[in-house]
Amino acid sequence: MLKGMDAMRVVAAAIVDEGRLLVVSKKAAPGVFYLPGGKPEPGEPAEETLARELSEELGARPLDAELLGHVEDVAALEGVPMRMTVYTARLDRGPSPDAELAALGWTDGRDEFEPRLAPAVRDQVVPLLVRAGVL
Repeated sequence: MLKGMDAMRVVAAAIVDEGRLLVVSKKAAPGVFYLPGGKPEPGEPAEETLARELSEELGARPLDAELLGHVEDVAALEGVPMRMTVYTARLDRGPSPDAELAALGWTDGRDEFEPRLAPAVRDQVVPLLVRAGVL
């Protein structure tokens, strides 16, 4: 990570169902796929950020959220240092793209989505999920 710079904080969900990871694209960059989630409000705990963002973006609530880990990379859209707190979770209902989302999809990280995955997802989150036996 770049020294002396505050990293943008992000909280995201790695939602895996039947061996595939849920990824979303935003209207601002429809060709790049990320994990659902977003930036915390000042003083907002990570778990609350996760619940708020998934409700806004997918119309669903996270269930059984467990910390997978922290990922440091450069944010694909903003081009600034990012620290992403990633939780594994299930959803209480099927996801439906809402808010700023353009699309959603399911990937194993090695399919047609691979070249369109944000670098932090492709290079760090997918390998973490593979090592954890989730993907």
